[in-house]
Amino acid sequence: MFYHVKELQYHAKPDRPDPLFAKQLQEVLGGQFGEISVALQYLFQGWSVRGNGKYKDLLMDTGAEELAHIEMLATMIARLLDGAPVGDLETAAKDPIIGAILGGMNPQHAIVSGLGAMPADSVGNRWTADYIIASGNLLADFRANLNAESQGRLQAVRLYEATNDRGVKDMLSWLIARDTMHQNQWYAAICELEAKENIVVPSTFPRQKEKREVSYVLFNYSQGDQSAKGRWANGPSMDGEGTFKYVQNPQPYGEKPKLMPAPKYIHDTLPAVLRNDDIPPNLA
Repeated sequence: MFYHVKELQYHAKPDRPDPLFAKQLQEVLGGQFGEISVALQYLFQGWSVRGNGKYKDLLMDTGAEELAHIEMLATMIARLLDGAPVGDLETAAKDPIIGAILGGMNPQHAIVSGLGAMPADSVGNRWTADYIIASGNLLADFRANLNAESQGRLQAVRLYEATNDRGVKDMLSWLIARDTMHQNQWYAAICELEAKENIVVPSTFPRQKEKREVSYVLFNYSQGDQSAKGRWANGPSMDGEGTFKYVQNPQPYGEKPKLMPAPKYIHDTLPAVLRNDDIPPNLA
């Protein structure tokens, strides 16, 4: 059950309208790592927790807060679009400044959404549920959450640097601070779960069923050997279950694949032709 409070979680009022920045701000609303994504990601993760407890509460608390961030951004975008020149565009565009605004603003803000925010990113791609991750495994999900908050904070910081509007900066500074908290909370939850379950997901899969001889081997598949200098190439593995090993010149474990010819009704290239694919047709 959700209950809407009319007041915003934090201020969302720009100093002046700016349709160009409204377009840019759509990214942290409806982009892959925007507030719509994290809100629904956390809520679906929470709804999938079988039983109550602190992890479910943490997900629901944060998911509900992200809904508040959606409202803040939607309000800010609408206010940035106040007074956007959507009447006689040809006449308006004769003013160089207005022309630049018209050339950079999202026309769908005028045509589709009536000078309001949309569930879309900064170039108009509609938000999709393909962006969210909710696997039912909390350690895997919390790692995805940490990544989402890292990417979202990075984008918010870039937007902060891209505007001189004090009101917009003020709101973004709030969102950036909340991203700091959310990164810290997911990392704390990850560490707690790793201490209980180990670091490999899923921890419930019997280790003897995997090919243990390659569980901790780093294969060098690029030019040079710089990757051998990392913590991941020598010493105890991070899960405490093995020892890292570096292989400079890895050899294949399998053989050349040989596939059976397809049946005639498939009409593939004939096997005889494939066997002689290096012979010019006029000499075959």
